[in-house]
Amino acid sequence: MQRPFAKYFLPTLLFMLVSFSAVAQKFTTHAVKKGETIHSISTQYKTTPERILSLNKEIKNVAELKPSTILIIPLDAKAAESSGVAVKTAGGATAGEVILVQEEPTSFISYKVKRKDNLFRLAEKFDVSQDAIKKYNKELYSVQLKKGMTLKIPKFKKMKPEENPFNSDLFEMYTVKPKETRWSIVNKYGITIDSLLVLNPDLSKEDTYLASGQELRLPKKAGSTIADQTSQLFISYTVPAKKGFYSIEKEFGATEAEIKALNPEVKDRGLQEGMVIRIPQKKTDKKSVDTENFNFYEVKQGEGEYSLNRKLGLSYKELLALNPELQNGLKAGMVLKIPKDSDGDFEVKNSLIIENVDLVSKMNLATKPNLVLLLPFRLDMIDVSNKTAASDAIVKRKDANYSLGLYSGALVALDSIKKLGLNVNVSVFDTEKSVEKTRALLAKPELKNADAIIGPLDSQSLQEVAVRVGQNQIPVIAPLPAKSDISLSNVFYTVPSDSDLMKHMFSYVKENVGTENIVVIADDEHKATKEVILKEFPNAKSLQLVEKYAMKNKIVALLSSSQENWVFLETDQLNTINSVVSVLNASITDKRKIRVFTTNKGKAFDSDKINHTHLSYLSFTYPSVDGEDKADSFEAAYKRMNKGKSPDKFARRGFDITFDVLLKLAYKQNLFEASKFVGETKYSANKFNYTREGAAGYRNHSSYIMAYDEMWIKQLD
Repeated sequence: MQRPFAKYFLPTLLFMLVSFSAVAQKFTTHAVKKGETIHSISTQYKTTPERILSLNKEIKNVAELKPSTILIIPLDAKAAESSGVAVKTAGGATAGEVILVQEEPTSFISYKVKRKDNLFRLAEKFDVSQDAIKKYNKELYSVQLKKGMTLKIPKFKKMKPEENPFNSDLFEMYTVKPKETRWSIVNKYGITIDSLLVLNPDLSKEDTYLASGQELRLPKKAGSTIADQTSQLFISYTVPAKKGFYSIEKEFGATEAEIKALNPEVKDRGLQEGMVIRIPQKKTDKKSVDTENFNFYEVKQGEGEYSLNRKLGLSYKELLALNPELQNGLKAGMVLKIPKDSDGDFEVKNSLIIENVDLVSKMNLATKPNLVLLLPFRLDMIDVSNKTAASDAIVKRKDANYSLGLYSGALVALDSIKKLGLNVNVSVFDTEKSVEKTRALLAKPELKNADAIIGPLDSQSLQEVAVRVGQNQIPVIAPLPAKSDISLSNVFYTVPSDSDLMKHMFSYVKENVGTENIVVIADDEHKATKEVILKEFPNAKSLQLVEKYAMKNKIVALLSSSQENWVFLETDQLNTINSVVSVLNASITDKRKIRVFTTNKGKAFDSDKINHTHLSYLSFTYPSVDGEDKADSFEAAYKRMNKGKSPDKFARRGFDITFDVLLKLAYKQNLFEASKFVGETKYSANKFNYTREGAAGYRNHSSYIMAYDEMWIKQLD
């Protein structure tokens, strides 16, 4: 097996060298004019076609260079001289060869890391790149930035204005707004991801993370220097045979009156075959180009109008209305904005449209993943020689019970993946829920050579493992909810956050709400939650419970007899739940319909003291990490391997997590890489859709909407 250190260090070193080179090179931009070719442009700027194409990777066929295309042009020595820029060349070097010299710091500052510091903030604070901080603090290549670290911060000579490699007349600095991504920004500026990376060498090529407030260098858009400039754009159109005003309006959105006003000959002679007319280009909706309003799609090499229409579920006319740059031709690397409600043959990951991936059909059976399970079986506390005593101890110990459930499900996953033809090296260790024991296990070769580690369960041990194996870029999967006081960039958190569950609940309600009367009832501890709900549903009525039990008259006063009532109940108090649910259940009549929701179903709702019959009458609806228990192929396999015993939710979770990890390792042999290309995956009772959140690791954002229905709990979404 290739050593992990060599496998991941060399690409990182190569990226650093490329980054330094990109900073030293000079650039300008060029808008292609009619009749220009890549060769004429390269001659004009005294460079080569190859160098231009290397910076504009969306140009695959030089014969299809379109007018108005914005190219990034490298300035070599001669071109730079003609622009008044001094660029050094070495004696004996070929004409125009630029000698790249890595700048050395003039001095260093000693800095002690504070609690909320991260590399981005430190780079901004000291005006240096993140790579420069890492270069002079090499431990940051293997461990995470954490409070108390003492760093050497390099200080560099301030760049004189004339040394700036980018012409300020052609470029501007752009501040990233909330909910913007790399794809939304390149769509807004009409450039490609490759061009964005060239213009901003400090951007990571390993992930797509952008921080709100981060500054990017981008080409100025045409006309941006004239305040409040407005103009009407037109397209030239040759009228084909049997084309009438109705069909033109249907295709271009231009009315008969508009066409006649722009084309007097049409008004005099009528619309005739062969006429060349002007048609007004409709202005697109002025919505903010961000992830709240649009998804984004990066055009692939070889894609045409038909394949895009089929994949994205939009006609070419609809795509053109949203992306006017398409009138100059479809090019690989273009980033198109797509309406949020589009329903095509694709998945959406972090607002980027990606291909549907069938992981089973994409398995590379030549690989043999190394999987490690670290779980607190507590063999140090359980006498396995005494079967009865051991069974009693397992029932009493949650950690052992959870571990055996997860492990039993993982065994079914290993058996299933083997039947698909994939062999796996598996190592299982008992952490004994001890950080000291976990540290001792980290010295074992199985952990050093692991492709993925599932566990440990407790947060402190999980943090210890993640930090120690992070230097070898080994992913760590947290099977249960976990928190950490430091950033763990290599951890996959399988349990969605409370915030994600709440967002899913809001999304479900908004998709299904009509004329319903929305009511929010919350206790003092959930006042903040009530305010969030009211912000999402401004017309909702609300009641803050200030007494130990529900205020019956005030609750009934909020209910409508002419509209169905959708009531959010936000509390963790058993007595409050029982009291409010009883009042609502007693308020149901033939005319008054009531349904109850919550954004966070705590343990109190599962208590035996709660009247679940009332909850069923009220169609109680809530977001959940776990889906519906069902008689599926996993349950059948589990029963065969466990003498007819049915799986609990931990067994289902152990199967789903393990099977998901192994399928992704068989697909890309690297869990980090697989997370870039694979969208949501669904298994027995869990869904996974990981996105990287900077140094905070990979978060699963998928969950279910569940509801009580005639004394059954059913999965709605």
